[in-house]
Amino acid sequence: MYYVYVLKSLVDNNLYIGYTANDPVVRLEKHNSGNVQSTKFRKPLELIYYEAYLNNNDALGREKFLKSGSGHKYLTKQLKNYLIGLNEK
Repeated sequence: MYYVYVLKSLVDNNLYIGYTANDPVVRLEKHNSGNVQSTKFRKPLELIYYEAYLNNNDALGREKFLKSGSGHKYLTKQLKNYLIGLNEK
């Protein structure tokens, strides 16, 4: 399986979109241990969303889409209730 995942930084509340061919929970552990350069200074992070794909190219295409403006709009709609809950805290 191939995964596209979204992490939320508990430091700045920003989202990080990534891809992995491994378990997304194991990948989250790598992010939180500081072994991923792009999120090293944004930890701790939490896994808030992921999608699984059977084909590597499908997952990579989805990651690219989610990183686009339209993809961000999609995530805002998809995670609407979660994101509203963050604003209420």
